[in-house]
Amino acid sequence: MNFSTLIDKAFLFKFIKFCIVGFTGIFVDFGVTYFFKEIVKIQKYAANAIGFSTAATTNYFFNRLWTFHSHNPNIAGEFSRFFVIALIGLGINSLIIYILNGKFKWNFYLAKLVATIIVTLWNFLINAYFTFA
Repeated sequence: MNFSTLIDKAFLFKFIKFCIVGFTGIFVDFGVTYFFKEIVKIQKYAANAIGFSTAATTNYFFNRLWTFHSHNPNIAGEFSRFFVIALIGLGINSLIIYILNGKFKWNFYLAKLVATIIVTLWNFLINAYFTFA
């Protein structure tokens, strides 16, 4: 990866599309989590896992079709890479929040904002150069 690729307009446009897809994923995640926790009445961590998994799945398909225009016939392999990257991103997010909020006593939401920005960049770059390359 070279610097000119990072500032390429098409690459930047993909990043913006990736962020839009991610933003819609927030509503899927929270909506599904709410449904399973409040309506179905399952345990909150199980509901959260279902919400996260559903959002990651919808994000994969939107990114595959709209952001990266992938035509890879190996959808299962591509999805698996995307999902593992999302799980790693979740771990990075949690670690950053733990360090900033737990160790350095930053405000939780400021720590979450910083973590979200870092993980969004991580997710986009790894997916652009690995999952949808």
